[in-house]
Amino acid sequence: MKRCGECAVDVEGTWTACPLCRARLEGEGCGEPFPVIPLDFSRRRVLRTLFLSSLAVVVLSFAAQLLFNRDSDGIGVLRSLWLGVAAMWLVVIMAVRKRRNVAKGTVYLVVLVGLSVTYWDYLTGWHGWSLTYAVPSLCACSIVALIITVRVMRIEVGEHIVYTGLAVLLGLAPIGFLGFGWVEDPLPSVVCGVLSLVALSFLQFARGTEVRHELGKRLHL
Repeated sequence: MKRCGECAVDVEGTWTACPLCRARLEGEGCGEPFPVIPLDFSRRRVLRTLFLSSLAVVVLSFAAQLLFNRDSDGIGVLRSLWLGVAAMWLVVIMAVRKRRNVAKGTVYLVVLVGLSVTYWDYLTGWHGWSLTYAVPSLCACSIVALIITVRVMRIEVGEHIVYTGLAVLLGLAPIGFLGFGWVEDPLPSVVCGVLSLVALSFLQFARGTEVRHELGKRLHL
């Protein structure tokens, strides 16, 4: 067991610094004192929900392409959509495999892939498909993945609050592009913004009372 010479206390677990004074610990570490609690969810239910959601997104995208955007050039909404569906699967699989830092991992995924497709659009002469189709599809499908994660898995209230803020953040990014006039077709950005509001309402409806109680404790309200 490690020991802090400053506080004269023994520290269990794999700490490298004292949790009280942040001084360096001495001695050999031991295992974590708390057991690892496995996730309580059905893998079959997760896969079924994810598959049906992906199918619904693809069908809706075909309908949108036929009704509103038949003659679009470049990548287009249909081809950009596969990027979003892939991101949706990655977010949910990340939640299944590693429960911690799912929200942070989702932000990293959206930012890195979004910057990559934007840079690709820039290198190929800037046709605007990245901000018009790819990034809104990426954000919208990530929001759907967050809804699946909250709906199918049991998460703590603190994580619920993070997911709520993340849904708002992902929905506001394409709306910002629309406000600055960076997009050619406003429909994908509008759909992403509306989906963000729906996700926010769903997350609050699912555990709104607990979330408000948790926010009251954290913000001392």
